[in-house]
Amino acid sequence: MAEGTGKKASDLFVECLEEEGCEYIFGVPGEENLDLLDSLSRSDRIKLILTRHEQGAGFMAATYGRHTGKTGVCIATLGPGATNFVTAAAYATLGGMPILMITGQKPIKKSKQGRFQILDVVSMMQPITKFTHQMASSDNIPSRIREAYRLAEEEKPGATHIELPEDIADEHTDSRPLKRSLVRRPNADAKSVRQAVQALEAAKSPVLVIGAGANRTMTSRMLLQFIEKTGIPFLTTQLGKGVIDERHPRFLGCAALSAGDFVHRAIEASDCIVNLGHDVIEKPPFFMKNEGGPTVIHVSTKTAEVDPVYFPHIEVIGDIANAVWQMKEDIVPSGSWTFDHMLAFRKAEVAHTDKLAGDARFPIFPPHLVQQVRATMPDDGIICLDNGVYKIWFARGYTACRPNTVLLDNALATMGAGLPSAMMSAMLYPDRKVMAICGDGGFMMNSQEMETAVRLGLNLTVLILNDSAYGMIRWKQANMGFKDFGLTYNNPDFVKYAESYGASGHRVQSAAHLVELLAHCRDTPGVHLIDCPVDYSENDQILNKDIKELSKAL
Repeated sequence: MAEGTGKKASDLFVECLEEEGCEYIFGVPGEENLDLLDSLSRSDRIKLILTRHEQGAGFMAATYGRHTGKTGVCIATLGPGATNFVTAAAYATLGGMPILMITGQKPIKKSKQGRFQILDVVSMMQPITKFTHQMASSDNIPSRIREAYRLAEEEKPGATHIELPEDIADEHTDSRPLKRSLVRRPNADAKSVRQAVQALEAAKSPVLVIGAGANRTMTSRMLLQFIEKTGIPFLTTQLGKGVIDERHPRFLGCAALSAGDFVHRAIEASDCIVNLGHDVIEKPPFFMKNEGGPTVIHVSTKTAEVDPVYFPHIEVIGDIANAVWQMKEDIVPSGSWTFDHMLAFRKAEVAHTDKLAGDARFPIFPPHLVQQVRATMPDDGIICLDNGVYKIWFARGYTACRPNTVLLDNALATMGAGLPSAMMSAMLYPDRKVMAICGDGGFMMNSQEMETAVRLGLNLTVLILNDSAYGMIRWKQANMGFKDFGLTYNNPDFVKYAESYGASGHRVQSAAHLVELLAHCRDTPGVHLIDCPVDYSENDQILNKDIKELSKAL
């Protein structure tokens, strides 16, 4: 297209994003994004959210994708800006969250600065995205943006990337945005549904395992109807928490540990396991055997990725919500089913946890902390967990009442995502209570986003579990027989640190004080930080004491 005719390419790029329904762009622009930034300044439909680090922007975009199912968009410059997106790209791709990352680049048709800051960003992004592309012609912007969105949102959702060089952004073109297509996921084959139902009807003690892929619109409703009709108990993986209200009498727990927990004993009592939305990114909470094990039914939008410990016998492939509905319509509940052993293990886990949660020592005992956070948060409140041993405590002991109210990362399991995830949740749902729960190590990896949270006028609480160490690795170091080495550090005064950003800082002085602070921060507008000393010394007791004895008794 000849220079000076048609529309400026950067304007077209923004129009294409608007056509896709983009609401926010998160990021840290640079010199190579200035054309796009100028075009964005004239958009009345897209809001730029300036962050203090590209990683935080990527985490916010990914959380937007998780909550809405729509693609979150983030922007960075070339070189170091683009490399700072790498962790967020992997976080979104492994975790199944749709995002589009836009990075700048030097002019590709002529060079003004040699190789200054230039990396092959497209090749770098290739292994960790579903789609990556360098724009070499402004005429192709509409089709490439449409393709990036399509692939980001298609099962399994994930990260996509477009590099927009300076000279391409400055071109002119007569191209126009493309409309989104209307797509519905195909229904499962009736014969596979019949096979699955026959296996369930023939089983003695079937069980449902709800995984990451089941966290989709309508699936919760269909699953609840299926459970109500059949009475079959269910458990979740960490990424499946909240798909069904965990106060349900048939809930068996969350498979937060790799093995050996109460919930694993419940699974061992089953002879037919229905795995709904399983993704091998999460370790299956059971280990299959070539012979003699339970029948495993895989219900998902895609065929099972075969793994040494996961090779299902029956596969029901299609829209999960519709597949569950088909199974519900076909199945005749069996009078010979028995679930007593499974439910007994759940009852025992609740009793075990309740006993520990009553311990009001200081520094705060983890089960007590989880209990008090749950008591503070309303049913629709959202907790956003960073990565550390506390993720296991909350996955296992925090009752999720609704979908996407417990945001955690059991895929990449990166540190630093808790605060940006909470910020995005507070932006999307200003009338709901939001809490970031971070270790001191994870918080400090993106703590500068406190300024962004204050600048945006968000209402949220940041609960820092303070042990002045990388506590989870230190715990594993001890369990593996290594000496205590290399995992402790000093922290800033977190109260003063919060106040320096214009947030409110608080420090827990006792278990009773924790309860007061949680309620105060929940009910007081603004950004709050709570520095909470925690006692990590008895993780083994918290997580698995008495399980072996209980197994023998049952």
